[in-house]
Amino acid sequence: MLFKQNAQSGQPATTATGGGSAMAKPLSSPAVPSAPLARPPATPAMAETGDAGKRLIVGQGIQMKGEITACDRLIVEGQVEVTLKATRMLEIKPTGHFTGSCEVEEADVSGVYDGNLTVRGRLIVHAGGRVTGDISYGEIELERGAQITGKLGVRDRASEGSTQRSDARRNAA
Repeated sequence: MLFKQNAQSGQPATTATGGGSAMAKPLSSPAVPSAPLARPPATPAMAETGDAGKRLIVGQGIQMKGEITACDRLIVEGQVEVTLKATRMLEIKPTGHFTGSCEVEEADVSGVYDGNLTVRGRLIVHAGGRVTGDISYGEIELERGAQITGKLGVRDRASEGSTQRSDARRNAA
């Protein structure tokens, strides 16, 4: 067993080994105060999401219009009126409002989405979230209180899989 304890309250740093003695031995002289340890700058946003890709956050009170073409994750807390291309994840917070069109791998909606939405994977609409328009998805998850209005459809990939299964059953018969 090996552990180190860093001194931060004026006590010396100690170490212990599992070689038979559990006595702590000082690493530095108690007369010499130890310097505080330098810590790397914290990156809470990366720790929260776990992805280190290209991320765009449109903060609350911000309005943005245009086209976004190279973004791994778009987080909307304000208002955007955009066409979204080549994006993996769209997240609309409760204060967010998205107007436009996009095709993404995943979408997580707690705010408002108006327009054409194509989700290759999972679409999640939380309580209080509202999605309106032409919506196509691979999987859908709705919380109680979520609202969806418009034309809904399951992505072709999912229907192709069921068509292949139907063909296989016909061929087996």
